[in-house]
Amino acid sequence: MVLIGIIGGSGLDNPDILKDVKEVEIETIYGKPSSKIKLGKINNINVALLARHGLTHSIPPSQVNYRANIQALKQLNCTHILATTAVGSLKKEIQRGDLVILDQFIDFTRHRKVSFHEDFNNGIKHTPMAEPFNENLRNLLIETGKSLNYKIHEKGTVITIEGPRFSTKAESKMFSNFADVINMSIAPECILANELNIPYAAIAMSTDYDCLFDDIPSVTWEDILEVFHKNSEKVKELLINVIPKIN
Repeated sequence: MVLIGIIGGSGLDNPDILKDVKEVEIETIYGKPSSKIKLGKINNINVALLARHGLTHSIPPSQVNYRANIQALKQLNCTHILATTAVGSLKKEIQRGDLVILDQFIDFTRHRKVSFHEDFNNGIKHTPMAEPFNENLRNLLIETGKSLNYKIHEKGTVITIEGPRFSTKAESKMFSNFADVINMSIAPECILANELNIPYAAIAMSTDYDCLFDDIPSVTWEDILEVFHKNSEKVKELLINVIPKIN
């Protein structure tokens, strides 16, 4: 049975897109996930919705229990994970409100639990990570987004920083040399999904230009929320239309 896990990021922590909803509280060996998980249906497909930062966005990026979140979805037998995230653009051509279907990440975090494999007592575990985002899910998101006439960037490298502060101009300029967008959440989330062999893909919405360009005001949290709220319906519609195609 297909069960799609949705991890909702900034602005999509609690979207009203599920039918026949019930909440479940999950315990894992890594602790509790960020929120109770909402079980329901989208177009008659079973879905489990988890708010990455909690239902009231009370958990900063570095304090998210990513291992508990992914393990909880695994315990519910999720067959796929679709994540949503707000990102800052490091390229002028990726404009505010654009959607990016990520294909690569760079992990620039320093203080997070980034693996389930803390020892090799049960065998050596080195998880391949060359293509971290599932290609089938990515293609479905791209094709569906295009059919909805959305502006979709078919590839994008995201750099995940620790946060919760934003970048300095020097950092933003450096990051722009090897990434397309920046956020605080995709690593280690994507890593952990791969370690548990759960196909994972992410819809990133560009909300700002970090602090890269001198002719554009530097990012603020209020700016991020404003752009995300204005465009969140696009992400919801993309999820609603893509989920029935996953098998």
